[in-house]
Amino acid sequence: MHTHQNHTHNHSNHQHTSNNKKGLSIALIITSTIMLLEFFGGLITNSLALLSDSGHMLSDAASLALSLAAMWIATKPVRSSKTYGFHRFEILAALFNGVTLFIIAGFIIYEAYGRFWEPPTVASGSMMIIATIGLLANIMSAWVLMRKGDVKENINVRSAYLHIIGDAMGSVGAIVAGFIMLVFGWYVADPIISVIVAILILKSAWGIIKHAIHILMEGTPTTIEYDKVNNTLMKLEGVKNVHDLHIWTITSNFHALTCHVVVEDAKNEQELLQEAIELLEKEFNIDHVTIQVEKSNTHHSELKV
Repeated sequence: MHTHQNHTHNHSNHQHTSNNKKGLSIALIITSTIMLLEFFGGLITNSLALLSDSGHMLSDAASLALSLAAMWIATKPVRSSKTYGFHRFEILAALFNGVTLFIIAGFIIYEAYGRFWEPPTVASGSMMIIATIGLLANIMSAWVLMRKGDVKENINVRSAYLHIIGDAMGSVGAIVAGFIMLVFGWYVADPIISVIVAILILKSAWGIIKHAIHILMEGTPTTIEYDKVNNTLMKLEGVKNVHDLHIWTITSNFHALTCHVVVEDAKNEQELLQEAIELLEKEFNIDHVTIQVEKSNTHHSELKV
């Protein structure tokens, strides 16, 4: 016996989506404006730290735009060829954002390598002023996303948020490098700081990529303990065995579960089914559930996974 329990998104979820879109839109406007300022400022001051920061801001703008597009695509209706709809596009967008962070960090390190041996003269004062403006813009964008968006649970918004945080680190690095060059005349500080920022960016990028791949591989959600779910179902009165239990994530905050539950022959399977559905939603926030209830006369071949 199969049952499929699929709750539609409630008002709260719609509000979260609306806030995420609003936060991303505001951050995109701020980021795009400051990106142009830092790019031309880097050309004028001959600062790699500033140019790399503007390059990172370009990726920020692209990631914010992609995250917005992913949210729009995710709202498209379910089709017979895509029974889960387009929700996974948000995960693909997050994965792409994580990969672009890796590419940007690699480019920064490559450019810095050449400057270690012959560090060029940098207009450090102007560089610090422009980098400070960039930092303030990043702080403002990050604040908007934290207030409006879900940067903890929504991997798509989080990937865009980490782009902005990485860029804020780039701005701080540019300010520090500018100060060192202004006071001590050590122009090698520019590539050194750039490499440090690149390494920090790599660390954030790896977290996003690893999480996105885990979801795409249909791994158990990191917020849910597989054994705890299994033990909770086993404790239901009349349950003899739980097998072929699978828990995975469709997209952020949207988890799904399937399993086979063997019950005593005298047990009312519909009552137990209702208990299991309510328990999974209450204890683990899993409301997209498919449970096959089996008794002693039920036989099927061994499943592959």
